[in-house]
This record gives sequence, structure tokens and C-alpha cells, in this order.
Amino acid sequence: MKSINCNKKVFALSLSSMLSLALALGSGCVVEPDGRVGVGVVVAPPPVEVAMVPDDYYWDGYEYVGLVGDQYYYLGPGNVWLACDPFRLGHVNAWIGVHPDWRARAVRNERYRNDSHGHYHARHG
Repeated sequence: MKSINCNKKVFALSLSSMLSLALALGSGCVVEPDGRVGVGVVVAPPPVEVAMVPDDYYWDGYEYVGLVGDQYYYLGPGNVWLACDPFRLGHVNAWIGVHPDWRARAVRNERYRNDSHGHYHARHG
């Protein structure tokens, strides 16, 4: 009976130690190389968005869309160009799939020349 009690105590002690360690690691606790312990908050930098303005655009059935390189942009609120998210890109690809002449339908972009930061971009060509 004594060995069972001892095993229970060892198990409970090791379980509480592991639980304490898991809570400390999960809470953002940081152990510095010199042994100090502190709370570290890691803040990821915001993604760098390259602001682009397409020279031509077309209506894909939902909104105006333009292409710069291999990135699609849509005309967002305030008439600025924003990178297409996967949902919008699905609309674009579906529209292109049934309109093989989509490039011929493009409108020369003279009117909407502001990027997502509100900066004006001149035409490239």
C-alpha cells in the first residue's frame, strides 16, 4: 500500500510540474539566456503591401478588376486599388474562364489612378 501512495504522490507532483510548465510556456513567459524570466510579447510586423495601380481594368460581373504583373487588384472603397483576396480572385478566374477575350474588353485606366494609400500613379505606357 505504501508504494501505491508513493507512486500517486510522484505522479501528482510530476503532473503538476508539467502543467505549470505548460502554463508558463503558453502564457508568453520567456526565459532569457542569462536565466532571467520575463513576459515577452511578440508582435508580427504588418505585411508589406506593394501599392500598385493597373493601367487597364475590366468589369468581372461584380467589380472593376485590373492586373499588374501576376497580381490582380480590385477597385475598392474610395476608388483605390486593393489586392484581390482569394474570394475575389475566385470571381475573377470564373469570369475569365467564360470570357476568353477578357483582355480585349479592358478599359484604359485614366480615371482611377490612386493606390491603396491614396497616392496617385501615372500610366506606365
